Amino acid sequence: MTSSVSSEQSMPLEMAAVETSANLAELTRADFPLLGQTACLGQPLIYMDHAATSQKPRQVLDALQHYYDHDNANVHRGAHQLSVRATEDFERARQKVADFIAASSAREIVFTRNASEAINLVARTWGDANLHEGDEVLLTLMEHHSNIVPWQMLAKRTGCVLRFVDLTDCGELDLNDLRHKLSERTRLISLAHLSNVLGCFNPISEVTAEAHRFGALVLLDACQSLPHMPVDVSRLGCDFLVGSSHKLCGPTGMGFLWAREELLDAMPPFLGGGEMIQDVYLDHSSWADLPYKFEAGTPAIGEAIGMGVALDYLNQVGLDRIHAWEQQLTLQLFDRLQAIDGLTILGPTPQQEPDRAVLAAFTVDGLHPNDVGALLDSAGICIRSGHHCTQPLHRHYGIPGSARASLSFTNTPEEVDRFAEELVATIGFLREHS
Repeated sequence: MTSSVSSEQSMPLEMAAVETSANLAELTRADFPLLGQTACLGQPLIYMDHAATSQKPRQVLDALQHYYDHDNANVHRGAHQLSVRATEDFERARQKVADFIAASSAREIVFTRNASEAINLVARTWGDANLHEGDEVLLTLMEHHSNIVPWQMLAKRTGCVLRFVDLTDCGELDLNDLRHKLSERTRLISLAHLSNVLGCFNPISEVTAEAHRFGALVLLDACQSLPHMPVDVSRLGCDFLVGSSHKLCGPTGMGFLWAREELLDAMPPFLGGGEMIQDVYLDHSSWADLPYKFEAGTPAIGEAIGMGVALDYLNQVGLDRIHAWEQQLTLQLFDRLQAIDGLTILGPTPQQEPDRAVLAAFTVDGLHPNDVGALLDSAGICIRSGHHCTQPLHRHYGIPGSARASLSFTNTPEEVDRFAEELVATIGFLREHS
């Protein structure tokens, strides 16, 4: 018995027949209610902050509503039909995550509140159990705060040492510096797959090969890469991977950790409580099997189901098609921005890295990024300004922050042009009145 919504049935019918070169924005925008709204002064809203959070297609919103309307019950605990249906959809979402990253088993997928919690889980369990004074963790200068702070806390608890891999002149990972800093003391390398500021994809297969030569493990923060291209954990060779639903067109408050099963088996639980136990006595307890020993308490059931439907959506649109469309937008975005006097883009250009992500973090001589962002917002264009949770990276470049336009497959070439035109007008206005 089931009342689950079929995500395949709810997809646009014309999508299956579309060629890969077609304009994906034209095909998909009708699925995103938020993108159809009008901003101030009657201007159409242009959303260019996808690296912060993605918008949600109607199929995901419908799945959330359907769960609460039809199947709302706790998972794994009830024998009644509502609980059975909720559990089936919840565990189906776990399998979808496993399939999305080509994991060996759904047992390797641990649901968390977000990617930050997933990194903290590894630091608190694997890290506390395996790292000691003098051991080293390698990070990079481009890391998000969520991939720095948990390791700083671990270093205070254990006495392990954090070392940071430098960047090349064009803003990519310096592999030579990584090789120089790797040693027998290195126990873990934790790094982003895709920088949320520099837009560069890190050479993970090379990093994992180097790390494993020294017996070190690799944790991959894939939050930024997962929505834009296929990710296969077996090909990358990493040992841990974290992702976040809200970057994947799914609900907020939901993320996951993937790790090789033998690592998860050896790691102690993160939090204690219901769901993660096998038996509880007054003086001791035993733990549930994987992955449940890491999932204490009632989980975010509707959010997990919504994330599974979001992955269905991305799969049906096609990650290869998404990547190809976004490459076209990247070339157009850089072409327009590089023509603006006094504007500097952080990270490699598409000429230096052809697979560069469809985002541009930039500074404008003499202007504060918050002023640029605020004026663009008044024209209905949503970008990000600030340090983007990468303060060490911005200090490396000697700047307090940057403005960032981050796009997705729902953005159109016309939006890129209008963004560039409004940015030129904004810069002119701010310089005239400074």
